[in-house]
Amino acid sequence: MEFKQLRSFIEVVQRGGFTQAAQTLHISQSAVSKQVAQLEQDVGQPLLERQASQLHLTAAGRIVLERGEALLRQRQALLNELDDLSQMERGELRLGLPMLGSDALFASLFAEYRRRHPNIAIQLLEGGSRNVEQAVKSGELELGGSLTPSDETFDYQPFCNEPLDALLPAGHALAGLDGVDLGQLADTPFLLFQRSFVLNDRLLKACQQQGFIPKEGGRSGQADFLAALVAAGQGVVLLPRVVAKALERPGVVRLPLRSPQDLRWDIAFIWRRGAYLSRAAQAWLALLREWPVPGSS
Repeated sequence: MEFKQLRSFIEVVQRGGFTQAAQTLHISQSAVSKQVAQLEQDVGQPLLERQASQLHLTAAGRIVLERGEALLRQRQALLNELDDLSQMERGELRLGLPMLGSDALFASLFAEYRRRHPNIAIQLLEGGSRNVEQAVKSGELELGGSLTPSDETFDYQPFCNEPLDALLPAGHALAGLDGVDLGQLADTPFLLFQRSFVLNDRLLKACQQQGFIPKEGGRSGQADFLAALVAAGQGVVLLPRVVAKALERPGVVRLPLRSPQDLRWDIAFIWRRGAYLSRAAQAWLALLREWPVPGSS
């Protein structure tokens, strides 16, 4: 049994097929199939049941998946510790960043990290909090930027805590106010984020607490596209202030969200509780502690 066989098998399961796994691993589909077949031969049992176009884990497959993921995490932890012996002369940082606000919050910070540690290779993943959390749990990422988690699986370091602002069409009846309460937006369509964004859940819960279920005007993971929809009169979008300020444009009015005051965008960097953090990851967290948050209020 080899690590590359385990990696191929796990990728096939996680990605839902041999083609997708091959794309992720940057090898041919036939190579992935061969490695999974070799793993099944080593184990002495089938790991996958192929039914039509779908794959299902056998009982043995579920055991190999669980233990294999643990083995790969342990292997990566070993490599991380060995990298530390080189005093940051080489190494890797597997980092997840939120799609929302990355340009405003992390572009200059990322550049400073590269300036200080030019020999550290960075593998970057962008996504909503759910995707980032799952990637940290699986070991695909070492650190990830996410809304502050309640899951005790994670340790975390706070980074920013932003209020939300509302972007409204300039012709909206509320556009002339100094601020807006969430309940005042009950009759306006809401432009929401993709389902992997935990901020969606917070928004929907807050609306329900205000006594209404918001009308959905559209979804996207791209804040600039949501702002363009606002300018086109399609609804309102609630964004962290640091993001909303950068998206003000003709046809769009930005209003502070006055209530509920506890509806905020609190980004923290998370890692698996008790996990060994490489020197590369520790250096990223140290940089976060000294870095001012752009546009923070």
